[in-house]
Amino acid sequence: MDQPNLAVLGRNIQQLRQAKGISLSQLALDAGIAKSNLSRLENGSGNPTLDTIWRLAVQLNVPFGSLVDSVNIPIEDNGVLVQLIEQGLDEPKVDAYWMSCAPDTKMQSKAHSVGTYETISVISGEIETGELGNTKLLRAGDIYRFPADQPHLYRTTKTGATLLVTINYASKEQAHERK
Repeated sequence: MDQPNLAVLGRNIQQLRQAKGISLSQLALDAGIAKSNLSRLENGSGNPTLDTIWRLAVQLNVPFGSLVDSVNIPIEDNGVLVQLIEQGLDEPKVDAYWMSCAPDTKMQSKAHSVGTYETISVISGEIETGELGNTKLLRAGDIYRFPADQPHLYRTTKTGATLLVTINYASKEQAHERK
């Protein structure tokens, strides 16, 4: 990620953290990252992975899109490019992303916030995706929805894949009921 977009990401994280009254030390501890790494990230430097950004979003109890809003380029992480297309304003929150996965890529994602679902629409290529132990091989034109509050997988074949990913977050009432 380039410097201007790292600065935007850092400001977003810092503003959300401060608005929630969470110290830098506490957020780093809760997200399982080094305090020095979080400090660099908030100051617009570093090289955050998608997993790191997701862990911060979960700990801040905000949609992933709230952190990457206004980042104008795809976020790249080991052959995976992700870019926010639209962040819904209604309740429950819904984010839409364009995602491109290089051939022979495997990305395992930790559980997202309670009650979160992902819907994958394959635009081109092939990808195996879903909850660990319950994945599906999808091809162009296929759509698959799975609970993303469980660890889940994205694994491409030799062709790679381009996807539309919609993330549906639980409403505040649904999330409270599931805790």
